[in-house]
Amino acid sequence: MAAKSSANGIADDDLEPLADETARQAQRVVAAYAADADECRMLLSMLGIGPGARTE
Repeated sequence: MAAKSSANGIADDDLEPLADETARQAQRVVAAYAADADECRMLLSMLGIGPGARTE
């Protein structure tokens, strides 16, 4: 089966997992700008960096 392509033409198989430190930094930025905890959780989930999202 061929790899699924995103809108920008990059195959899902070509994407590399986000480094732990990069994810933590992104979580901090999102938390700093979110209006409240619910918005923070929603944004982190949309980015795929929410708590429990990493299963390595």
